[in-house]
Amino acid sequence: MQRHPNIDIAVRYHEAVARGESIEPYLHEDIVHHELPNALFPDGVVRDLDGVREASEKGAKTVSEQRFEVRNAVAAGDQVALEVLWTGTLAIPVGALPAGHTMRAHLAVFLEFRDGRIIAQRNYDCYER
Repeated sequence: MQRHPNIDIAVRYHEAVARGESIEPYLHEDIVHHELPNALFPDGVVRDLDGVREASEKGAKTVSEQRFEVRNAVAAGDQVALEVLWTGTLAIPVGALPAGHTMRAHLAVFLEFRDGRIIAQRNYDCYER
């Protein structure tokens, strides 16, 4: 069974983030990224392309390694929904958590595509204690 092409792009995008590679090829220049309220951003945050770049660079400095395990993916038209388990090992202390601590979060990621690139992303990140 062939997978929807936007699911392949979504998975490759998350793999690039995990490896600290450029995410530019996956993002539309007009992207709007909504990270809904969570343990790290209690008020949530909305980012444009520059904000996504900055967050990606900051994340690469905050974690020494990370992994996105896509557990489920559904696509319809230009939309993809992912269920993801994220794990990240802290390179630096974050709050009361020491460097070397492994964080885990269960993510629901909703992506919208235009011209084969991500134009909208909404994250619902549930961090474990």
